[in-house]
Amino acid sequence: MKEYIDAFVNAFLGTVQWTWKSILFDVPWYTNYFWGLIAISLFVWFLEILFPWRKEQGIFRKDFWLDAFYMFFNFFLFAIVISGFYKVLQVLFNDMGITAKSLSIVDISAWPMGLQLLVFFIVLDFVQWFTHVLLHRYPVLWRFHQVHHSVKEMGFAAHLRYHWMENILYKPLKTFGVMILGGFEPEQAYIVHFLAIAIGHFNHSNIKITWGPLKYILNNPVMHLYHHAYALPEGNTYGVNFGISLSIWDYIFKTNYVPEDSGKIKLGYPGDEELPKDFFGQLVYGFRKNKKK
Repeated sequence: MKEYIDAFVNAFLGTVQWTWKSILFDVPWYTNYFWGLIAISLFVWFLEILFPWRKEQGIFRKDFWLDAFYMFFNFFLFAIVISGFYKVLQVLFNDMGITAKSLSIVDISAWPMGLQLLVFFIVLDFVQWFTHVLLHRYPVLWRFHQVHHSVKEMGFAAHLRYHWMENILYKPLKTFGVMILGGFEPEQAYIVHFLAIAIGHFNHSNIKITWGPLKYILNNPVMHLYHHAYALPEGNTYGVNFGISLSIWDYIFKTNYVPEDSGKIKLGYPGDEELPKDFFGQLVYGFRKNKKK
């Protein structure tokens, strides 16, 4: 038992110290999530101001500050709280003989750096696409995911408005994706994570980008706007355009849907008026059944 307690405490304090060092610029720039997130956010927000797609939407759109707080809560405050629990699980799995090496199906450590990054990016994105589908398909998960879909005006910060329970589901599956790729280094992972954050910000932004022919590979703001559409296409129950960074999974599995690109569509979902408008109300939302289906 002492081993688990020590693991929890050390992980918790270590995350606190790492976050504080990041704020003080006392970590390598490519691992500095704190200022990296702020830099990416300001850059995309600046592009939104210069090249707005929906020009009637304000610079400080509806729920702008709520979404900004979600960024720091999900990436830092909650990460600190949950870090100890994940470390305890890691120790438990090690005691059971389950390690990254035992789950590895391919060792990519000898591959060229660029190829390692590409493979990791693709594997991680597919895991997230699959997880995203689950969030829409199963009611018990959808109730938590509704927080993200409560966005009424799309902007870059909407990317990180999501219920903390999504971390509980996403992170283990993402960790599994890392574990099957033997020999992958943390420094490389940071590069991929920052790239995914930047793409996610763009996909939620008020900027009209489709990437031309690359739209069949890369997700984009037009495609993702329809993922947040209030009205789903006829015959579709769970949603469309589940892609995170890559759109190719939606085209492969026939979940793609982009009927037009005006950007003039209603966002949300039927019954979204029941969702609390404040952060603390949303924090506990999902642990009860909705009154309306």
